Amino acid sequence: MSEALLVRGGRVIDPSSGMDDQFDVLLRNGAVEAIAPSIEPAGARLIDARGCIVTPGFVDLHTHLREPGFEHKGTIASETRAALRGGFTTVCAMPNTEPPPDSATTVEALMERIAQDAAVRVLPIGCVTRGRSGRALAELGELAAAGCIALSDDGNPVADGRLMRNALHHAAALDLPLSEHCDDPALSAGGAMNEGRVSERLGLPGQPVAAEVAAIARNIALCEETGARLHIAHITTARGLSLVADAKARGMRVTCEVTPSHLFLTEDAVFGNGPASFYDTNAKVNPPLRTAADRAALLQGLNEGTIDAIATDHAPHAVQDKLCEFDQAAFGISCIETALSTVVSLALRGELDLVRAIAALTIGPVRAFSIDRRIPGAGTLAVGRAADVTLFDPAARWQVAPDTLVSKGKNTPLLGRELPGRVRAVIVRGELAYSEETVHA
Repeated sequence: MSEALLVRGGRVIDPSSGMDDQFDVLLRNGAVEAIAPSIEPAGARLIDARGCIVTPGFVDLHTHLREPGFEHKGTIASETRAALRGGFTTVCAMPNTEPPPDSATTVEALMERIAQDAAVRVLPIGCVTRGRSGRALAELGELAAAGCIALSDDGNPVADGRLMRNALHHAAALDLPLSEHCDDPALSAGGAMNEGRVSERLGLPGQPVAAEVAAIARNIALCEETGARLHIAHITTARGLSLVADAKARGMRVTCEVTPSHLFLTEDAVFGNGPASFYDTNAKVNPPLRTAADRAALLQGLNEGTIDAIATDHAPHAVQDKLCEFDQAAFGISCIETALSTVVSLALRGELDLVRAIAALTIGPVRAFSIDRRIPGAGTLAVGRAADVTLFDPAARWQVAPDTLVSKGKNTPLLGRELPGRVRAVIVRGELAYSEETVHA
């Protein structure tokens, strides 16, 4: 039985209920017991939230934990500690591991590791195809029964249309969302960044916008035919987003996510973050950072509610994976610890509505993957429900540096930047899992 915690005097924002005011929040026995302007319980441990924002714990639909198989990049222990520092209390683990979770046996083994090492709640995502090879469907019913929250082949799009149609039929019967990296490999193959003026200037092969747009169009058509729940992972283009908006307007079961990297950066980040231009491999990500016009469309889509979730696509890499020629560098950005700060930066600039962004970090992802079926009250501060809480100071500034990041992966193009927004405390299952000088006896 956990001790009682009183989060006092913060601005409480819970988009699921429309709450946005100064309140005290009392947590007891792993659940929210009360929210009121003033609470004076005897014996509760006090968490001083003055000057801070208090929200439901953040939920990430797209996290790479790297374990098993790639522990030199990250482990369940290291990357869930990084998630905690970023304010995330629940993460969905992508299946690009070795072995990949394409059977009940591999999922069960993964769950054993999670139970032993995870600092936050971890929900596994199972493979669509065996070995993520795109050739034959995995045992999807078996994966659902083993506890997978969704299905995905992660960075390997299901290129075969007939196979994707069958996968969506099965996913619909299981009522599991299928999260797809929407890309036409025939168009994007060999591309290291967005195809456009920057790639031409740098002499790098590019991935055209059409590669994403064509795949989104095909997958929406198959979703409409099968009645499945289609989730578009890390959307990056204005044209792709317009297809999602149209599908939603027609009542289809389509959701989508955007990464903080694509909201905050453009293809220009490949030039680097210093006085001299260079090829910054830390800005190499798949799908690639796009144009300023695409970034503006993504911000608008989030503000208007077309985009359901902010998902990090946190992808830690070892130093050698990025310390090489741009063409040879691995794709991916380590960003679960900087996600909140990029969101706060955008809100302070007036580009992003903060409450809407918090919704996309909390109740939005919960609804997209029906996470509340597993964790009642996830993404909310509902009384009687899960006591997962994040407390952050939007005014506090910090510098992104290798020694300030808990993740094994230091591969972020934000290195050296000073950013606003610092997580002060995180509560998971009613237990104070992380704090920065906010706790009093």
